[in-house]
Amino acid sequence: MDSDGTPGAGQVPLPGSGERWPAGGLPRQGAVRPDRETYGQQRGVAATPAMPERMPRSGPSLAEWLRTPRPEAIPGIWRFGHRMRPPEDPDRVGDRQLLGGALLSLLVGGLVWSLIKNGYFPLIDWIFAISPKSWLPVPDAHGHVDAGRKLFSYFVSYVLILAPLLYVTGRVGRWAEVWRRHGLPRLRGIRGAESNSSSSSAVRSSTDRISAEGRPSTSVGRPETRPMIHADLAVDEVSGPADPVGWPAVRDAGEHEAADLLTREVQAGRMNDVDYVRIDRKWQSGRAQPAERASFAAEVLRCGAAAWTHPSGARDLPGRFARHDLLTGQVRLGTVPEADRNPSRYRGAGVAVDPGSLSTSLLVVGPSGAGKTTKVARPVVENLALQALVGRTAVVAVGPPGSELGPESGFDVVIKLGNPDSAHDLDLYGGTTDPDEAATVLAEALIGDDPQADTRRAATVLAQLIGPYRAAHGHYPPVPVLRELLDGVPVALAALREACKEAPETAGTALRELDARERQSSREDDPGRLLADRVALLDRPAFAGFFDTAADARPFSMRALEHAVRVRIDLPERGHAEASRLLSRLLLAQFSACVVARADQSRFACLVLDDATHTLTPASVREIQRLRTANAGVLFGLRSLAEVPERLRSAALGAVGCRVVLSGINTWDGEIFAQAWGQEWVQTEDVTRTPDFHGGLITRWVRGIRTLFTGVRATTSSVTVRTVQRERWSASDLANDVPPGHAVLSLTNVRGERTPPILAELGE
Repeated sequence: MDSDGTPGAGQVPLPGSGERWPAGGLPRQGAVRPDRETYGQQRGVAATPAMPERMPRSGPSLAEWLRTPRPEAIPGIWRFGHRMRPPEDPDRVGDRQLLGGALLSLLVGGLVWSLIKNGYFPLIDWIFAISPKSWLPVPDAHGHVDAGRKLFSYFVSYVLILAPLLYVTGRVGRWAEVWRRHGLPRLRGIRGAESNSSSSSAVRSSTDRISAEGRPSTSVGRPETRPMIHADLAVDEVSGPADPVGWPAVRDAGEHEAADLLTREVQAGRMNDVDYVRIDRKWQSGRAQPAERASFAAEVLRCGAAAWTHPSGARDLPGRFARHDLLTGQVRLGTVPEADRNPSRYRGAGVAVDPGSLSTSLLVVGPSGAGKTTKVARPVVENLALQALVGRTAVVAVGPPGSELGPESGFDVVIKLGNPDSAHDLDLYGGTTDPDEAATVLAEALIGDDPQADTRRAATVLAQLIGPYRAAHGHYPPVPVLRELLDGVPVALAALREACKEAPETAGTALRELDARERQSSREDDPGRLLADRVALLDRPAFAGFFDTAADARPFSMRALEHAVRVRIDLPERGHAEASRLLSRLLLAQFSACVVARADQSRFACLVLDDATHTLTPASVREIQRLRTANAGVLFGLRSLAEVPERLRSAALGAVGCRVVLSGINTWDGEIFAQAWGQEWVQTEDVTRTPDFHGGLITRWVRGIRTLFTGVRATTSSVTVRTVQRERWSASDLANDVPPGHAVLSLTNVRGERTPPILAELGE
């Protein structure tokens, strides 16, 4: 239970060896490592990582956050505090008509009662006329009325007359519907505010009491010594045996001391949502075995809320940009407005994504400035980074330098390709020891976007060179050497041949590969020249020192996604656009190959490509659909579908399960999305108007005068209702009717459940 699949020292085993090395690889030669905490620190030291100052920006305490209901909901719904919307009533009256009718019925009822009370409607006199005279409220000689007779008068007035009048008035004015629609929600809001206020006061008083008794403070920068620091602090009352604040599962298993300590950590504000979910995940993974339960209790008593902290030592992100719910794994993207185009069950609810939907991959299309990065990609990256701290996910975020995917301090590994200050490097061959696999992935990155190129032949060419080179030197060729070999430089080929002869155990196979390469290089259609031209994009001064393949180098590779790592890769954009696109294809190909081959696929892995221009290829589109079964997914960001080859646009939309269309796209892009979302049955009304000639002489004379003055001829209307198929969102609607700051999106999860296209306001 202590390892969770992540080495205790925060190191990732090098594939194919028993070594352990930092998750981001060794520092690149000539680079300056940033002055920050080591990625992995041994647990058990006296200084425990301090918890950030507060919870998410919405501001509830951890106890309030835990007690908030999260009902099961249809896909795409933000479940935190969600209230199920009743089914839409086809006969539902609008608010204006409902309130107006209620007010009118009240006024009419009051008028009728006033007329009855003042004798204009002699209902009371009629009832008195048929009643015994001894019951009537007749005053005696002294002007007094008997109490019993007075009671009978009230009974007649308020029970026999006013009560039925109120009943009829309420039914006609639909007062009950007014209360359900407007009165009851307001009352619930007032009670909820009072409850939140009382809970906050209780938490503050508890915190004040702890501080007054000299307990450790929760200030950032003052690490706490965990062993036995809370033994004398009593556990406050919790609301019930099922209250998550009291850790009922741990308590029911007999670990009362650990449960009491965790409860005190929650109540004293020393635990945040990341801590809670991380510790609960540990408990869930080992609760079935007594030995694991004992180990869990010992670690909790030793470290408290800091138990099993992420190898980076982080217990939260430097700051949160979006709203997250780690219990459900969701991140909120926006709110569904009360628009007629939206299904009634989604209106007013929050819209969110989670790993269950990201496993089907997500495509975001929108022009620059529409919010592709800030309103979709960054919240997703932030959510995956938070879940990595819990141990649930691994994320690789790829974008240009200065992209708003999150601060560097929120990642474990930051690779700045083309920047000499980058502390980490990237493995060009994906960390594999199989030359054929490395050649296949590299060929896809180099020429996968060329419709005239054959990636299989290109992979064969690469394998014929990098296989013998690895056999002779123990590592793959660096970029300059690979370029020379592909160009067929005689000196480079001769040197490789001599090196292969010096390795007798592999000389035969390696020399046969080189002989085959020399024979094929003389053909006119040999892909070696094209491969050399593409490799030349990386053989530039800006990349000098990168992609190191020396035996002692440990660059980052996608093999590290076996662990809960957070990686950000900055691609050079200015002056190296083609190289950036090549590297994007390389990262996508390596990601697809590595996550499918993971031994443990319980942890969700995601690749976020903020700019996926010219990244998708026929092979990568096929691989996207395989990611669902490997518990992995990709987020693609595009300014337009024109950045995808025309032959792949429909296939790309079919391969991804989640689609987001931002405001400002053109009708050509909208047409493809409209086809992807399909059609639905709707009822249409055709109104036919014909001149009105009915009526007598006077009616026609009045109609003629009105036509003379208004210029509008009187007509009669006939309505024809038909059921036809219409596009859910047409190309024109997507291009012209999506307001700024909004998006039309549809989501699909791994179970096959999907949402219709929904208009949502992002960032709300």
